[in-house]
Amino acid sequence: MSAPNPTRFELILSSLLNGQAVSYSSGLSALHGALTLLNPRNISVGDGYHGCHGVIALFTRNNGLKKLPLDCPAESLGEGDVILLETPVNPLGTAFDIASYAAKAHSRGAILIVDSTFAPPGLQEPFDFGADIIMHSGTKYFGGHSDLLSGVLVTKNEQWAAQLKTDRLFIGSVMGNMESWLGVRSLRTLEVRVQRQSDNATKLVSWLDASLHAPNPVPGSVEAAVQTVLRDVVHASLQDGGEWLKKQMPNGFGPVFAINMKEEQFAKKLPSLLHFFQHATSLGGVETLIEWRAMSDSTVDRRLLRISVGLENWEDLKSDLASAFQELAK
Repeated sequence: MSAPNPTRFELILSSLLNGQAVSYSSGLSALHGALTLLNPRNISVGDGYHGCHGVIALFTRNNGLKKLPLDCPAESLGEGDVILLETPVNPLGTAFDIASYAAKAHSRGAILIVDSTFAPPGLQEPFDFGADIIMHSGTKYFGGHSDLLSGVLVTKNEQWAAQLKTDRLFIGSVMGNMESWLGVRSLRTLEVRVQRQSDNATKLVSWLDASLHAPNPVPGSVEAAVQTVLRDVVHASLQDGGEWLKKQMPNGFGPVFAINMKEEQFAKKLPSLLHFFQHATSLGGVETLIEWRAMSDSTVDRRLLRISVGLENWEDLKSDLASAFQELAK
């Protein structure tokens, strides 16, 4: 059971993602739908988004689902078990080799779900590397304007797709008409938005990394300020991933990256010194956001800031950060 707007939204996504798309009222309800369908005994998962671990905890409490680390031995997995791979991963923006995890899962008869929220179509195509199900929090880049909630599962298995839609009705997580209409609107600009955001992020990361490692910076310079307050920068573009990373993400490395400050007080204060960066917890919209991540996820380092890059001119973002770093370094 659905309605015209959700159906249109799913048809467009099915074409973009090369499978049968099923929409949900949120990203977490999509994961709930996937685990309800598959009902695994074990799930192998990394750190990633804390909300996904909350959903897994519900299945552990009610169904006895056992959570295994992402790097667990293949022998720990059995027929019908699940590897949930988030790549790029929240909040760091670093990537994992989908093909290697697909091989691991399939060698044991397990199922690979790839959460590709941080790398929408055009940046990453998980089915090409062996994913069985692709998951997205459509709230982020599919929405793209910070004004809707959505989740999406995509599979090439027709029986799974039909069962997901049946289960969705009784779970009560059908995507709303207004959200679907907004989603259709947003998909028209998905490619140009994400490509610009990813390019902006990579340029900012490159500049920050170069500033951090500049030899003998002049006292009072931006480079000196960066080296005074910033510990490191984390993003897939800085990974030494070899050939697999270039094949998996040939058009860009995603719009989200993280910075680790040298002191917690720097991380808490930096957002208030910025003008182009909004201090907020979401991501994927046209505006650039920065979040002191410890505010919403107590498990992360309290010196970490997550940055979701928007459509602004990257030079403006660079200047904003440079001024803020210099103020912090005083």
